[in-house]
Amino acid sequence: MTNLLWAVCLYAFCRCGYGVNGQEEFMLLAGPLTEEPARSSRTGVNDAFDCSRPIPPGSEQYFAYLQSRGVTHFKVPLSWAQLLPTGLPSQARQDVVTCYQTLLRQLLEVGLQPLVVLHGSTVPDTLKSRYGGWESQELVEVFLKYAEFAFQEFGALAHSWVTLSELDHVWHDGQPAISQQNILQLNKNIYQLFHQHFPGKGRRLSMGLRATAAAMLSQIKASTTMDFLSVHIEFDCSSVSNIAMELRTLQMSSGNLPILIYKMNVHECSYDQFQLLGNFLQVLNHNDLNILGCDMKDMLGKLDMQDVPTGHSIQDYTRRTMFRNSYQSVWDKFGAQTTTERDSFFEKSFPSGFQWATSSESFKVEGGWLEGGKGETIWDHFGHNGLAFANQTADQACDSYHKVDYDVYLLRGLDVNTYQFSISWARIFPSGYRGSQSDKGVLYYDKLVNALIESGIQPVVTLYHWDLPQALQELGGWTNASIVDAFKDYADFCFSRFGDRVKTWNTFSSPWVVSHAGYGTGEHPPGLKDYVVASYQVTHNMLKSHAEAWHVYNDKYRVKQGGKVGIALNSDWAEPMNPSKPEDIAAANRYLQHMLGWFAHPIFVDGDYPAILKTQIEEKRKKCPLSEPARLPHFSPEERKKIQGTADFLGLNHYTSRLVSSSDGGCTPSPQGVGDFQAHVDPSWPSTASAWIFSAPWGLRRLLNYISTEYLNVTKVPIYITGNGMATQYSGDTLNDTSRIEYMKRYINEALKALALDGVDVQRFTVQSLMDGFEGRQGYNQRFGLHQVNFEDADRPRTPKQSAYFYSQVIKQNGFDISKDNVLKAVTRQPTRLLTALSSSEVPSKSKVIWEKFSHQSKFQRDVYHYGTFPQDFSWGVFSSAYQIEGGWNADGKGPSIWDTFTQKPGSIPANANGDVACDSYHRLEEDLYMLRALRVNSYRFSLSWSRIFPDGWRTSLNQKGVDYYNRLIEGLLAYNITPMVTIYHWDLPQALQNLGGWDNVDMIDIFNDFCDFCFATFGDRVKFWITFNQPHSIAWSGYGLGQIPPNVKNPGTAPYRVAHNLIKAHAKAYHTYDDKYRKTQGGLVSIALNANWMEPKDVNVPREVVAADRAMQFQLGWFAHPIFKNGDYPDTMKWQVGNKSELQRLSESRLPSFTQEEKSFIRGTADIFCLNHYTTKIAHHATLRLTPQSYEYDKDVSEAEENDSPNTAISKQRAVAWGLRRLLNWIKEEYGDPEIYISENGVATDSKTTWDDSVRVFYYKTYIDEALKAYDIDGVKVKGYIATSLMDSFEWLNGYKVGFGLHHVDFTHPNLPRTPKYSAHFYYQVMKDNGFPPSEDEKMLYGHFRKDFLWSVSTASYQIEGGWRADGKGLSIWDTFAHTPLRVFDDDNGDIACDSYNKIEEDFAMLKQLKVTHYRFSISWPRVLPDGTTDYVNEAGLNYYRKLLDALLAANIQPHATLYHWDLPQALQDVGGWENDTIVARFRDYADVIFSQLGHKVKYWITINEPYNVANIGHGYGTAAPGISFRPGTLPYIVAHNLIKAHAETWHLYNDKYRAKQNGIISITINSDWSEPRNPYKQEDIDAARRVVQFQLGWFAHPIFNGDYSNTMKTIIRERSLAAGLPKSRLPEFSPEEIKRIKGTYDYFGFNHYTTVLAFPVDFGKLQHYDADRGVGTIADRTWLDSGSSWLKVSPFGFRRILNFIKEEYGNPPIIITENGISERGPVDLNDIQRIYYFEKYINQLLKAYLLDAVDIRGYTAWTLMDNLEWATGFSERFGLFYVNRSDPNLPRVAKASVAVYSAMIKCNGFPDPASGPHDCLNPAPEGKLQCCSGTSAPLTDDNVNFLGMKLTTNDAENGLHSTFALLIVAIFGAICSSVCFCVSRKQSRKKHLETMMLENRL
Repeated sequence: MTNLLWAVCLYAFCRCGYGVNGQEEFMLLAGPLTEEPARSSRTGVNDAFDCSRPIPPGSEQYFAYLQSRGVTHFKVPLSWAQLLPTGLPSQARQDVVTCYQTLLRQLLEVGLQPLVVLHGSTVPDTLKSRYGGWESQELVEVFLKYAEFAFQEFGALAHSWVTLSELDHVWHDGQPAISQQNILQLNKNIYQLFHQHFPGKGRRLSMGLRATAAAMLSQIKASTTMDFLSVHIEFDCSSVSNIAMELRTLQMSSGNLPILIYKMNVHECSYDQFQLLGNFLQVLNHNDLNILGCDMKDMLGKLDMQDVPTGHSIQDYTRRTMFRNSYQSVWDKFGAQTTTERDSFFEKSFPSGFQWATSSESFKVEGGWLEGGKGETIWDHFGHNGLAFANQTADQACDSYHKVDYDVYLLRGLDVNTYQFSISWARIFPSGYRGSQSDKGVLYYDKLVNALIESGIQPVVTLYHWDLPQALQELGGWTNASIVDAFKDYADFCFSRFGDRVKTWNTFSSPWVVSHAGYGTGEHPPGLKDYVVASYQVTHNMLKSHAEAWHVYNDKYRVKQGGKVGIALNSDWAEPMNPSKPEDIAAANRYLQHMLGWFAHPIFVDGDYPAILKTQIEEKRKKCPLSEPARLPHFSPEERKKIQGTADFLGLNHYTSRLVSSSDGGCTPSPQGVGDFQAHVDPSWPSTASAWIFSAPWGLRRLLNYISTEYLNVTKVPIYITGNGMATQYSGDTLNDTSRIEYMKRYINEALKALALDGVDVQRFTVQSLMDGFEGRQGYNQRFGLHQVNFEDADRPRTPKQSAYFYSQVIKQNGFDISKDNVLKAVTRQPTRLLTALSSSEVPSKSKVIWEKFSHQSKFQRDVYHYGTFPQDFSWGVFSSAYQIEGGWNADGKGPSIWDTFTQKPGSIPANANGDVACDSYHRLEEDLYMLRALRVNSYRFSLSWSRIFPDGWRTSLNQKGVDYYNRLIEGLLAYNITPMVTIYHWDLPQALQNLGGWDNVDMIDIFNDFCDFCFATFGDRVKFWITFNQPHSIAWSGYGLGQIPPNVKNPGTAPYRVAHNLIKAHAKAYHTYDDKYRKTQGGLVSIALNANWMEPKDVNVPREVVAADRAMQFQLGWFAHPIFKNGDYPDTMKWQVGNKSELQRLSESRLPSFTQEEKSFIRGTADIFCLNHYTTKIAHHATLRLTPQSYEYDKDVSEAEENDSPNTAISKQRAVAWGLRRLLNWIKEEYGDPEIYISENGVATDSKTTWDDSVRVFYYKTYIDEALKAYDIDGVKVKGYIATSLMDSFEWLNGYKVGFGLHHVDFTHPNLPRTPKYSAHFYYQVMKDNGFPPSEDEKMLYGHFRKDFLWSVSTASYQIEGGWRADGKGLSIWDTFAHTPLRVFDDDNGDIACDSYNKIEEDFAMLKQLKVTHYRFSISWPRVLPDGTTDYVNEAGLNYYRKLLDALLAANIQPHATLYHWDLPQALQDVGGWENDTIVARFRDYADVIFSQLGHKVKYWITINEPYNVANIGHGYGTAAPGISFRPGTLPYIVAHNLIKAHAETWHLYNDKYRAKQNGIISITINSDWSEPRNPYKQEDIDAARRVVQFQLGWFAHPIFNGDYSNTMKTIIRERSLAAGLPKSRLPEFSPEEIKRIKGTYDYFGFNHYTTVLAFPVDFGKLQHYDADRGVGTIADRTWLDSGSSWLKVSPFGFRRILNFIKEEYGNPPIIITENGISERGPVDLNDIQRIYYFEKYINQLLKAYLLDAVDIRGYTAWTLMDNLEWATGFSERFGLFYVNRSDPNLPRVAKASVAVYSAMIKCNGFPDPASGPHDCLNPAPEGKLQCCSGTSAPLTDDNVNFLGMKLTTNDAENGLHSTFALLIVAIFGAICSSVCFCVSRKQSRKKHLETMMLENRL
């Protein structure tokens, strides 16, 4: 087809305002219709179609065609004679009227505006014979009636009219003057009549004349009226200026009326379309001309448009378009191709900037179907009704809702630059409407978009991909017209929220599928089967929705955001079944029009459905009057205008092709039935797992050409391929998806052909999809993903398939041109300074200051987490080594290494594992690069296999294929800006060299240097970081001493020293080779990687233990580091030890070789940076070790032990001791002159059963990297880089494949050895991205204040402090009984005396005053007031104690906060069942009634029960608290809880009904709960477990009280587990409706006790029936959380704020009083309790954040506890107190800890004043009181009660006993010596025995 540039240019010209002068629309005129083809440009109105016969067939298509080419108006001359043959409106021909009305409607329907002409000028003969000519007044009146008739019949259908189009004929045909006057007056009357009928704006009426008749205008102007002037001009290209002059004259003569060029004949113009167009535009481009529009008929003809009719006849149009439509053009171009031509492969590249993408769809991948308040979608509904394969659902799908990092990781690995995903409407607006907005849903997409942009990936967002909110579907879904506004509002929200970052939007993806499968066939939800009405109505509404969304963006956001909005349409390609049959060709075209054109034609052509589609439907409706096959809605002209052009690109989803034949579809309501076609596939086309997808790649190229021709010729927008892919079955080898690779390869190549060969503007290719997902009806049985998702694993691990690696290669090459070879170079690296010579280390070294600095730290100081970041140039990397990963042990000429020899010998490695294949990295380089890209590391440390490059170790055996492999690896790294960090030797010596003695042979120094020289020369232009040896200590000691690793030499006394000597010299020589030959040109660094454990002295206070630790460091690290980094020689302590041992062994010289002075100078300083491999810490202890056999190990005189307080790992004796790294780094800084340090290996092993959910590794990195950060950020150590061990699981030396260090799991049982990222990979990426651990919002302090009436309190409990257990008639409590039962309480402690608060009210009040609290929370002892628990006897003495207490409080202006029950139930009640007996409810109510009546007038704050969870589960489930019952854990805790809740409710009602009015107090219950986080935050299963923790602890009691009844979670789980165990009903008791009503709302505030947070994960307890099994959760703590004195309490302040927000959201933001919060300690007493200070500051600040930032209704805070007391079953060993109670003193004195001053300052400040505002008055220290402790006191106090020789004594008594014993011991020894002397004199033969006795006594 000839280029239609004219239309584009003219349209743009006119729209831009040239010649329009304020008119709303420039008129491009065509028409009128003619009966026969016009052969002459002089066709007049007499040739026009006059409705004397039916409207020609095809007229609608013709009009639509004109509209698509830019025409806006169409001339419709009316036939006066045909309409009114007699001239009388009463005798009008109705068939002609109807004909014209139909014609006008057809024009309007396609978007053309009619220009109606009443008449030309000549009076028709039939009328002239009756009325005469224009001179006749009667004729004038008849014409006026005709005009009025026409306005009545057609006025509503046309806005623009011409009365007489050839007015000048009257003047020039010799007509009398009266005729002219009549016509002018007639026109004036018609004008008035017209505007009376149509008074609104936009109505126009005119008269027509030739441009040459300008002289007439003065007369015309004076005598008549018109809105514009219609003129007929002769356009001569040779005299453009004359035409302009004519028009200007006309305009001036008409009084500056707008001019419509009604008819234009073109003369003397070149057929060059650009010249003609330019000439015409030149005329219009006169700013003084007011041109309203112009006739395009001759313009079209002269431009010779191949498929544009130059005449007016429908027949001409039909004849041309039948064979010259877009489809025919494309078929003509490609139909004749041979198979070879069609399938030829095009080996070229896409243009630079081409967009490579992959995609996903929300309902297929997100899961989290109820997360964050998401609403149900129609696909959720579909799945839950069991309509998908195997009843599968999308409830969890790929769990992408929780796995943003996982998904973006895959995208980085693929290296795509674009990711297309859809937003779930129901996740944003659960009900479909803005009023239901879910902030959590919005935040999910924020996170996804931000993560993409951070990774350099552009987000492409689809607003709707099939998952309609079910709430909207219930209103009719897409059949309801109101959905248009709902979608518009949804789109508006998305644009406003995400549009600042999202620049490409698809409104819909594959809307045809929605209409067809959702509402036509019913295969998809909502499952409607209505192809007659619903399917078409759905399309109608979606098109309008799309247009509305586009206009919203265009009007509100485009200018500011600069994005694009389009639509992604799906379409097959259709080819004729029989190319020789025209009817099959036409059927193929209809197929495309019914599929693609249904949506594309309205948007990209004319705002309306394709004419073919409309014609087919109309014909079918006529043929099938009894069974309507289809009902196509109509667009109004306004709707068409609004829809047309609403796309900035055309998105294409294409998967397959069809062969189409013509058929008679009859009256069947379907595309085939209406379209009269049948679709087929060629049996030779490869099939896929999807029944509808067959691979026919060439169809894509043809379809792209068709789209470009049919839809984008005028509207030039690019094509984005928004979806292309195929499904494979979920069976067999799913990872090795070769069929997908072939499919992708061919389809992408066809897109390339269309772009490069055909000029189609394709700008993006999107592979569907990123990963396997929920594929609708097929569930998980079909897989479209580039990545396999294991849906059987709760973690939903994602593993790249082979197709993922293929696609990444295509992206890397930007197509298929493999000839391009980019030469890449690395950035040169220069050492910041040359190492200077250092003196030899002293013995012990000066670095012992590190132990002095760090080993005295408290556990808190050592373990407190540090937040900060590394320097900007910090290098993050990962590690591997050749033998561990490469495999290919004998591939391509590689020689055997010593590890090949060793491992291939049976029995050497567990399970006879070896590295023959390993990870097969030699053949899977792209897979390794994928992981590195995904991780975004800065550097990759790998090693060269010596025997792969030099198979026999010598240069003469060079293996070029080995060199090529490393070249590819290095270039692959540099292509992604990853620095190669190359280890030249990592243990895999060529076996041929070992046969010569290996490293015990001094010749190896030169041999190694030659290998290094080759490597420097070959790779050094790109490698700038070299490591000569990895862990030479392991080579020397494990390889030649212990013989554990190859070459397995067991010679521990001498070989290790010789080998180390050679290794050091070999390293130095290689360094100098680089320095002398290559450094200047290559600019790299050379070093050596040394391994070291940290050695911690067994007792840092014992000097020789410190010396032993230093000696151990020198023997391991100093052995190699001292010569290289200090003075070229071994450490003195090493020389001394080995020399002395050798002498004692009677050797003539030391077993440790010595260096000559020349060698020392040569070795010293041969490293540019310090590379450290570190994994663990050991405890060093001085020992005198044996002399034989000779051994490096014994030479040290150090024994090493594990650090037993740290976690184990999968490697024996390699515990995770993070704090050792910081100390080691500091030691290196001190010892070796503050070098720059790279941590070149660090990681942890997990067993092979740990696959991808490796939280243990996350904890390891989290702690170890933080210790490195402390060393850098706090200590000033020059840490420059960190290398994680390792990239992936691999062959782990002597452990084979039993353990793995990898960030990626490798399945060694699968032939493809698939690599799957672990949890740790995503964690490590985040650390690298953040460059450490920047402070989060949780860690940052918030400055501000609590409410003015904030309640500041401290708490205690009666049994824990009161003592007086039998005083004044107090009855026994269950805790009295429990504590007096053996083995119940630690150290046999009890509360008989406790803190003796029963007798020390004054002392306790002194503490409260010092704290400055406003409230004091204490509990009342039930058995002290009611000894037997009943009201039968009230103990007045007990009441008096509390009266005295209350009076003292009130006198001090401290408000009492009284707890009725804090666990000390009267034993008498326990004897009758206690809380299990439901009579306890009344007993508790009665007890409360006594207390309220006696004490209530003094108390305004009440708590009914403290921590009912502990009463129910700890006391009656675990049995570790009173009453100690544990034998019915499945039922008793629930029964007890049931009664506790009812007892609380009854007590609340008692107070509310009886006492509130007069006492004016408030009453509630205190509930305790940990916060719970998922162990793996990316895992739905762990997230659910975390929720269960809170629901089963907090919700167990809060839900009935605050919401009514137990939570559905608890009820459902316990019922289902009970029934599954064969029980008849749930073990959880049920509340009656009356009880629910009575319990709900029984609170005045939420009393809340909180201490810690746990990490949760699911645990299956099988059929066990107990609380923990019901909960189904295991919990652990994050290793970074600080310990306390209680094993269960870890310092995790962030959880406090989160659980408070949970309470707010779950229970309606009730007023909250924190009734307990604090931390314990154990061990030596330190009054400077810095950990408690830290705890209070962090936790209370989180409370402030909840109050100020989150609007949680916080009313008060209570610290636990006032003083150290009996901590229940742990006795006095755990101390929570702000005050220390000295239990060694009978008076039990209270001593303030440092935390007292801090807490009292917080109270005085009512929060945290901002230090930036200057000193605050509240921080001024108070005068010291009697009990106040000096701030900063750090001397530890020890409890004076100690065990001495089985007796419990005070420290003074014990000291006296020790002195006495020691004196007696001295006397005994002296006597023994005297006796020995006597024996020596008398019995010389007993000398030996005497000496042994002396030795024994000396030891004593």
